[in-house]
Amino acid sequence: MERKVSLIPFQVIELVEKVNEVPKGVEMIQAPRIWDQTKGKGVTVAILDTGCDLTHLDLKEQIVGGRNFTVDDNGNPDVYKDYNGHGTHVAGTIAAIQNNDGVVGVAPEAKLLIIKVLDKNGSGQYEWIINGLNYAIEQKADIISMSLGGPVDVPELHEAIQKAVNNNILVVCAAGNEGDGNDTTDEFAYPGAYNEVIGVGAIDLERNSSRFTNSNNEVDLVAPGEKILSTYLNGKYASLSGTSMATPHVSGAMALIKVLANTAFERNLSEAELYAQLIKRTVPLGNSPKLEGNGLIYLTVTEHLLEIFNKLLIPEKVEL
Repeated sequence: MERKVSLIPFQVIELVEKVNEVPKGVEMIQAPRIWDQTKGKGVTVAILDTGCDLTHLDLKEQIVGGRNFTVDDNGNPDVYKDYNGHGTHVAGTIAAIQNNDGVVGVAPEAKLLIIKVLDKNGSGQYEWIINGLNYAIEQKADIISMSLGGPVDVPELHEAIQKAVNNNILVVCAAGNEGDGNDTTDEFAYPGAYNEVIGVGAIDLERNSSRFTNSNNEVDLVAPGEKILSTYLNGKYASLSGTSMATPHVSGAMALIKVLANTAFERNLSEAELYAQLIKRTVPLGNSPKLEGNGLIYLTVTEHLLEIFNKLLIPEKVEL
């Protein structure tokens, strides 16, 4: 278990002091259009990453706890501070609350469980991630978000993910950034390539497939992953690019979908049923399924189809 896993490489595009907007990626997936129905209240998303800026005004009220499994801060399990920035950025896309000035996440009433499994350099041991997964299961998280990966298929990691899914936890993972823009060549990063996870590829803000996004037959869907504005270290904000940035859009969307679906069916849906509800809310963009899976996460698809269906069922009154 000495092999290491690391952050899926990402690019910092811009660092800014202050902002006041709904990020374009959040708007693109139509999250604001359903906030009148739910903002993710009652859902806990566990983020396995580099920790979080625990004092960031847009995040601090969202954090319900956490644990450090790395050697940072002498391995103190109660200190899960982010020294890298990646985990803080992911957290903001999921659930930032736009406190006065700032940004807002996809599910601004969801709660965050910060599980630090990558150190300040963005690297970690598989044992740390496995321990983090088990901790998320113990804490009864609803969703696990992982924007990390490596080229090696580690059976123990796969088993931990299967355990999470068997506990009805949705596991959302970045597909990886080793893509070459050619959908006939496969690039695999783990855990994103495991069948049990929701594998997320990236598109840009014009809905074009990102050249860096991995292509393979385990990609489930895509989300915005270029020039994504979110929270960053020291109370600041930054625009980053990578499938790491696409993943939290889907993690936040799942928080909204879980509330919507459980309310509609008047029961708690299984992981498989919630996955089906997610796929119902995608639109194809015309790329190979190896690049985009089922298409772009688009939260208002079912509402739009229902409107069309109702119009077909209730024809306009005809005057005789």
